[in-house]
Amino acid sequence: LACAAPRGKMAAPSQSVPSLAAGINQLVPGNRGEELPPVVMTPIQNLTRAFREQQNREEATQSVFEIFADILARQLAAIEVINENFESGKNEQYETCLQLTAECFRCLRNACIQCVKNQSHIRTVGLIDPTIQILQFLHKLRGFQSDTLSAAFQCGLQFLGNLAVGNEETKDVIWKNAFPDLFLNCLNHLDKKTVTYCCMVLFTCLNIERTADLLNHTKGIKLAETVVKICKEEPQLDWAFLIVTEQFLKCPDLVSAIYTKWNNQERIIILELISAKLSDKNLEIPAGSDDLPVPVRLMQFLAACFEEKCMAVLKYASDTDAEDEDALIVIKLLDILCETTSNHEKFSYLQNAPALVETTVKLLYETRLVGRQSKNIFTASQSLSFTNQITHPAVGFKAHLIRLIGNLCYNNKENKDKVRELGGIPLILDNCNIDDHNPFVSQWAVFTIRVLTEQNTENQEVISQMVRQGVADNAMLDSMGLRVEERNGQLYVKSQEKCE
Repeated sequence: LACAAPRGKMAAPSQSVPSLAAGINQLVPGNRGEELPPVVMTPIQNLTRAFREQQNREEATQSVFEIFADILARQLAAIEVINENFESGKNEQYETCLQLTAECFRCLRNACIQCVKNQSHIRTVGLIDPTIQILQFLHKLRGFQSDTLSAAFQCGLQFLGNLAVGNEETKDVIWKNAFPDLFLNCLNHLDKKTVTYCCMVLFTCLNIERTADLLNHTKGIKLAETVVKICKEEPQLDWAFLIVTEQFLKCPDLVSAIYTKWNNQERIIILELISAKLSDKNLEIPAGSDDLPVPVRLMQFLAACFEEKCMAVLKYASDTDAEDEDALIVIKLLDILCETTSNHEKFSYLQNAPALVETTVKLLYETRLVGRQSKNIFTASQSLSFTNQITHPAVGFKAHLIRLIGNLCYNNKENKDKVRELGGIPLILDNCNIDDHNPFVSQWAVFTIRVLTEQNTENQEVISQMVRQGVADNAMLDSMGLRVEERNGQLYVKSQEKCE
């Protein structure tokens, strides 16, 4: 996480840190009302370079940072005066002030790298408060654009980021001073680097308790919304993505609060971020750990949203509703539910939701019904005649419904019985053929039928009756790895593996 200036060709000064600090101190006027002389910049730059080395950082004492506390207090007063008289046209004075402020931030930024001692010294001498105040004043001057202003802003945020890394006491002080206004101001800054560094500081400071704090503050909800929107508008900013996936998603109340408040476009953003978290191949959860990529209560909330809004997907039966956002949300929710229920060990609690099973079977019935009433994306197609719809958002929807049914019924007799009682078995068998609108639907149908019939004689009997009536044939069952046997005038469905 540490930010430092790249090493240039200039070697680090040979003077010790105490002597460099003494040189700076000699140039600082005793009267705070006096301006700092321009020559003070050179020894500060020398100290900045010195702090690139770990040994030099370890040499620093609290007195070094007391000098910087004095300098930044003077800079804060000077910037405040310049802000009040900004129209007077003293841009040169302002530039000089910003250059010195930026260099102080660079020096302090380097001093914090992997050095808890210096982090503590900086907190003790009270450098955090003037830093945040300076950044707030600089934010007010966004109308005055200059590279020097950007450098001061960015170096100040980098300093706060390095100051917070691995130091809970410092994080707490930064949070109390920077939340919510500084974070909100910087997240809405026009400069992308400033936004990036702000996200770095925010991510470093956040924990479960501080994330929960966002719920208790009107601007906290706004801050969370802003971060999520950054993920959509600036997908290359990894820090924003990490804030959402590693912090926000651990607070179900926060996510449900912003989800409920948002419009459909914003809801789609958060659902896509949840999907990205769930599909992260690099995500490693230790064996035996109770940690989940998405908390139980959040998944229960999303399952309830699916149950409530799922019929909106049927709008896709009309060509005029091909871009309907309500329908797209249903698809995103289904994708998330399929992914989570595939991990049976971690998300088995979703099987204890009878309404979810009922909703999914009913929706499978409705999609078949509308698909037969007219030619649309829910109509089974084996001719590729709907080539213009092959990229339709609802491609694969029925296959995912069947997949979810199979996942919910895995090793769960109550759900298996529920599917039979709802007439779900014939619906699933009806999807055993290739369907261009539902890639792999036959494979998911095979999986689900095998799950439903395993150690469930009642479900086996339903399929036996369908064979007797000619609704299902042996070729279809053979493709599923099942075989029908007759004993004493009764038909029994068995796995081919057991028959062999």
